Amino acid sequence: MIAKVIVTPKPVVNDPQGNTVKQGLASLGFREVSDVRVGKYIEVSLDAPSEHEARQRVEAMCQQLLANHVIEDFHFEIEHEGRHQR
Repeated sequence: MIAKVIVTPKPVVNDPQGNTVKQGLASLGFREVSDVRVGKYIEVSLDAPSEHEARQRVEAMCQQLLANHVIEDFHFEIEHEGRHQR
C-alpha cells in the first residue's frame, strides 16, 4: 500500500514561503493569484494487513512525526493494488 500524505500550514499560520511564491507569480504576470500556501507531499510505502490498519498507522505517523499539529494540517489517501481510495 502507498499512503499519499499532504501537509499544509494551518490557515491562521503565516506562510512566508507561500507569500514569496505569490509575489513571484505576480511579478511574472499572474496577478489573478490571491493566495498561495506551500506545504509538503510525502509518499509512504507500507505493508499492512488491511486498509483499516494502514490508515491507523499513517494517522499515527502524521500525528507523531510527519506533521506538526500545532501549525500544520494533514490529510492522506491510501492506494492499494493500483486503486485510488480516500
